[in-house]
Amino acid sequence: MRALAVTTSLAVLAACTTAETDVPENPRGVALSANQCEFLATEEAGDLALSTIWVPGADGLPSYCEVTATLNPVEGSNIGVVYRLPEDWNGNVLGIGGGAWLGNTSLDAARDGLLKGYAVMQTNGGHTSTNPWGNEWVINPVQAADFSYRAIHEMTQAGKNVAQRFYGRAHDTAVYSGCSTGGRMGLMEAQRYPADYDAVIVGAPVYTLQVQTSAVFRNQTFAQPQAAFTMPELQMVQDAAIAACDANDGLEDGLINNPRSCSWQPRTLQCSPGESEGCLSPQQVDALNTLYNGRKAADGSWMMHPMSRGGEAAWGFFNRADGSGQNADPTRGGGLMGLQPVIFGARPVDWENFSEADYMTVRGSDFAEMYEAKNPDLSAFFERGGKLMLWHGENDAGPSPVLSNDYARAVNAKNPEAASQFSYYLVPGMGHCAGGPGADRIDYLGAMEDWLESGSAPDRLIGTKADSDLVRPHCAWPEVARYDGAGDADDPSNWTCVPRS
Repeated sequence: MRALAVTTSLAVLAACTTAETDVPENPRGVALSANQCEFLATEEAGDLALSTIWVPGADGLPSYCEVTATLNPVEGSNIGVVYRLPEDWNGNVLGIGGGAWLGNTSLDAARDGLLKGYAVMQTNGGHTSTNPWGNEWVINPVQAADFSYRAIHEMTQAGKNVAQRFYGRAHDTAVYSGCSTGGRMGLMEAQRYPADYDAVIVGAPVYTLQVQTSAVFRNQTFAQPQAAFTMPELQMVQDAAIAACDANDGLEDGLINNPRSCSWQPRTLQCSPGESEGCLSPQQVDALNTLYNGRKAADGSWMMHPMSRGGEAAWGFFNRADGSGQNADPTRGGGLMGLQPVIFGARPVDWENFSEADYMTVRGSDFAEMYEAKNPDLSAFFERGGKLMLWHGENDAGPSPVLSNDYARAVNAKNPEAASQFSYYLVPGMGHCAGGPGADRIDYLGAMEDWLESGSAPDRLIGTKADSDLVRPHCAWPEVARYDGAGDADDPSNWTCVPRS
């Protein structure tokens, strides 16, 4: 079947729930066809430009109607959106978040949702840049607000209406899923727009600018004289940490299940007098201790989040571990350098000597107030029955899992409903959102579906590894998985969730 492409002028993405339509009611989400996709694009309802394309099933994906549009909720706002509406709908909608300083409208990001029958909602975050670390567009206050909080909300509101128009009935459940920046966007939705979603899945959220300041201070630490590391040296450190702490969970498998209980000290690798090969300088040992411990400001907040023992070999992905400094960092301090005009104004910043005073300026800025999703008060979201699933990789060298640990504690302390409506999972060996030696392939969406159906959060998530037989349970925090000592280690039934030490 050839694709049908039609562009017209309409407001089907506006409040169209009360408008009449010739599309038959579809109470059970039965199979639809290209006709409804064409009908959606030819409806006369207003002045919003919209395109629809019917995409026949291919590469394992179902047939779906792809809808694209630009939303203009305020003057100067241009939020690009893409909706993918599968032929065989499960009755639910799924919002997808972005990454770095971008939204995400890719088909790859929609794949899992489409395979499960969701109507998938995506956005470019309110700008058209394709550089993940290029965020100079924040000097435009409208684009800055769109990316900070407005784009996902507007995408969601309009997307629900598009799905209702296409399928002939309202959706049953709205689910959101995102990692990294997408995780921040998910927390922002639960905090600022608690009625948008019934369930929110949040991975490794970059929810405060402490992630960016951590990147700058880490680069600064590595850049101290004789404190830089080669890749073989980082691997040596990782091997030593794993050798010391791997068996703490009952099994030596190359993974430290609870890095913050690992007491290995880097001084065990310090060079003896006259040594220079296969050991560390005193400055390297000091740097490691600083990185493991993190740095706090006078107000008690983290200027630089701690990094985990056991994941050192991957530190160079987000950090200039070779000592080359801020100017050599392709992420530009996680994008912090691009924020200079909106945070520091005309004042120059010495990035190589970034200070605690600079950190306090970042955290106290108007941009941080708009962008950060740090509020633990989720009462409005929970009172509607909302479910929040948080997860984070223990080997993440970008946003530290300590950041998510802090948020989990704050949510539990602030919200009585959290006991049944909030669940948090740490994934041993996982890097940022995926990767690393751990069992990083997890069906978070399927786990959320089980939670919504049963009413109980999973006590563990099961992870697998591509091209490997590795299978591991990831226990709901604050518990951690411990091997029972007998049986196949790749059988989750041979692991028990126990309190963290």
